[in-house]
Amino acid sequence: MATHVKRAFKYRFYPTDAQAAELSRTFGCVRKVYNLALAARTEAWYQRGERVNYNATSAMLTAWKKTEELAYLAEVSSVPLQQTLRHLQTGFVNFFAQRAKYPRFKSRKKSRASAEYTSSAFRYKDGRLTLAKMTEPLGIVWSRPLPEGAKPSTVTVSRDAAGRWFASVLCDDPAVKPLTATDTAVGVDVGLDHLLTLSTGEKIANPRHERRDRDRLAKAQQNLAKKAKGDGANRAKARRKVARVHARIADRRRDMLHKVTTRLVHENQVVVIEDLTVRNMLKNHSLARAISDAAWHEFRTMLEYKAQWYGRELVVLDRWFPSSKLCSTCGTLADKLPLNVRTWTCDCGTIHDRDVNAAINLKAAGLAVSACGAGVRPRRRKPGGQSAMKQEVPRSDPGRASGGRP
Repeated sequence: MATHVKRAFKYRFYPTDAQAAELSRTFGCVRKVYNLALAARTEAWYQRGERVNYNATSAMLTAWKKTEELAYLAEVSSVPLQQTLRHLQTGFVNFFAQRAKYPRFKSRKKSRASAEYTSSAFRYKDGRLTLAKMTEPLGIVWSRPLPEGAKPSTVTVSRDAAGRWFASVLCDDPAVKPLTATDTAVGVDVGLDHLLTLSTGEKIANPRHERRDRDRLAKAQQNLAKKAKGDGANRAKARRKVARVHARIADRRRDMLHKVTTRLVHENQVVVIEDLTVRNMLKNHSLARAISDAAWHEFRTMLEYKAQWYGRELVVLDRWFPSSKLCSTCGTLADKLPLNVRTWTCDCGTIHDRDVNAAINLKAAGLAVSACGAGVRPRRRKPGGQSAMKQEVPRSDPGRASGGRP
């Protein structure tokens, strides 16, 4: 593990009118260059069978700036334009490696407005950050200090749908280092009635952030639907109100997940979870809204990088592991266990809370995997797309239709 971890610190800032105009122009130019380069690379491949790399698109950018039609590209900092070409190159590398889909064109209304500046295009000194083409530093609200002696390597400026401006500063964080090893482990079962159930028997309530603001969101959406479609000021204002409600929900959800995942990683050497296919589970329209609000995927993502930061081990078990139906006392596998059954009694006489029993089984199986040195288990597949552990579940198992959660 590296001595220092690269970490992004995100801050909100309030630009002056001149800064907002400059950044808006930069966002537009970044989007334009990305789309032009993507179009050129797509045409070269499908019409002439040629591959165009970053160096070629960089030369194209120089030529575009010299044309009358695209001369405005030279009015903004060249660094964000070069960075977006690098991002496009990364997108193609991931596509050809089958890690991502084919890069898509950026939309003015739907795509994230952002620009990335490397160290040659900004100046950071004494808590003041000044970007290229600007004379004044950004009005950043330093909600927490950067690490002592930090030297930012990149700064990403963005504006969200709610009209809020953010600066994400990437730098080394010497405070992130492996924690003292412990002998504790925990199994974590995610759910909807309770967000998390731990193998210790503790249940963490599901705050249901989206449901709490559902009335406010519905009112804002109804107001937006009444506005005439187009680029009118009233419709834009109504759209921002909807975005603000969504941003409030997302901020509270993210804050809660950060607190929970940090606690789990700090208290336990091994954390065990299930490999749930959230994308497939969202196809259940009666539960999709609640599953999205629970943010299971974001929970796992946070656990993954925090476990790596602090020298902990995250074990991800196959989703077909029958954690709920397996008796944690005698090992008997129940034949059927519908989702509405929250408590069940095993033939050995043990009365199980469904979620606590699942968490205990996850912990036991995860420790077995950890003892073999497997760590985070990759998603292995047999020919035909089957899971490598699928044979452990009886073929009559009705839980398969629910993504491994019987």
